[in-house]
Amino acid sequence: MTYVEPGGSWRPLWLVAGVLGLLVALDVVLPGPDVPPLGWVLAVAAVLGTVGSVCLAGRRVWTVRVAGAGPDAALSVGRERVPLAEVDAAHLRAVREGTAGVDAGAPVLGGGWSVPRGRTGLPLRLTDGRTVLVPTRDPAALSSALLAAVSASAVPESGASQGAGPDTPDGRPGSRGTLGP
Repeated sequence: MTYVEPGGSWRPLWLVAGVLGLLVALDVVLPGPDVPPLGWVLAVAAVLGTVGSVCLAGRRVWTVRVAGAGPDAALSVGRERVPLAEVDAAHLRAVREGTAGVDAGAPVLGGGWSVPRGRTGLPLRLTDGRTVLVPTRDPAALSSALLAAVSASAVPESGASQGAGPDTPDGRPGSRGTLGP
């Protein structure tokens, strides 16, 4: 099972290219002083290069992917990767039912200080007790894909076979938040 949610779109690049094409056509058709061709080439290259790099960066940094099978199955957001063996499926089910949430100060996968505009942070508890936010446009579809992938990889739920992690001194997952007791 593979779930992919693109982190960005090429639409802004095509819209800007269309506007620049319209401006070049108007410059050619309308009477009056023309902009030198070198000026148009430099302007088009600079604007499209900037917009294109922003679109590409958004796609690389914020693309959410659930892929793999067995022990190689993982959730990735940009360059960050979380093996599905570390996902607490019981907590994810509780989030879907509305009975669980996120710890204050939970880090956002993919980096950044907050969830990007237009996305929702899906709380994901790991088996060591840490909670992270997964930036997504469709939390219901992502949580369904995660639950299906976790159950397909036959991973023990809620850290039952895991020892006490550094964030959980008493051995219970989630007994401490990310900011301390």
